[in-house]
Amino acid sequence: MAEISAALVKELREKTGAGMMDCKKALTESQGDLEQAVDWLRKKGLSAAAKKAGRVASEGLIATASADGKGAIVEVNSETDFVSRNETFQAFARTVAELALKQGDDMDKIRQAAFSNTGRNVGDELTHMVATIGENMNLRRVSVLSVNSGVVAAYVHSALAPSLGKIGVLVALESSADKGKLNELGKQLAMHVAAARPDCVSIADVDPANLTRERDVLADQARASGKPEEIIGKMVEGRLRKYYEEVCLLEQVFVIDGETKISAVIEKAAKNLGSPIKVKGFARFALGEGIEKEQKDFAAEVAETLKR
Repeated sequence: MAEISAALVKELREKTGAGMMDCKKALTESQGDLEQAVDWLRKKGLSAAAKKAGRVASEGLIATASADGKGAIVEVNSETDFVSRNETFQAFARTVAELALKQGDDMDKIRQAAFSNTGRNVGDELTHMVATIGENMNLRRVSVLSVNSGVVAAYVHSALAPSLGKIGVLVALESSADKGKLNELGKQLAMHVAAARPDCVSIADVDPANLTRERDVLADQARASGKPEEIIGKMVEGRLRKYYEEVCLLEQVFVIDGETKISAVIEKAAKNLGSPIKVKGFARFALGEGIEKEQKDFAAEVAETLKR
């Protein structure tokens, strides 16, 4: 049997876009002949993945997983919403979130991690799905939160299946209080984060560059009113409080009751549970945010589909 070198596997992968393990198998089956390996992949439908790689993938799923004071959230994209209802795709997203609990938020480590009992790693399994399902797909981002003592609560808004949906949130609560009660509080806060979209936990966490830009805008607005400089400073500080309420979780009004500040909600819970509670962090993923979506008219979309 011809020896299959890593360089030859790499060359076949670059040529076809197929997964590493699939390329190795193709070369083994073809006794190391590159062109025969290409044909083998084509017959299996695996070389098609390369053709799909350039297409915009802005649909898909957000998946969450949590256990033992740790939580993970991932975004896996596809081209169409239809694929998000595919059981294989859902299982992939859920499995990657669970792997992230062990691997952390290093995307390269996650891509190299073994995927179930397939003999492939996560990256190669994704390539395999692209060829099998027929759409471009992408493991876009991941975030992992952990606490020394407490919980990381997970919430998925309008879940399509357990832990899978279009908007996902993690909230990390550091506390020695009862974990069941903490998790209830964490899920309520996660629901709030899903709706209110804060940027950071507290005023101290506001990005200095964003704060400077906001101050400049507010100062210019105040000057346009013709007020003297000593008044402008007070006007800016007053308006900054409104800004903090928009971007800082602890300064926001709880969406569930519409009147209590989040910091007060946490203080009350800490008193009731008999232990201090600190929001260590949160992560909010909304599917496709920041992706420039391809604009097509309906006729063009149908024509494109018929070509596949």
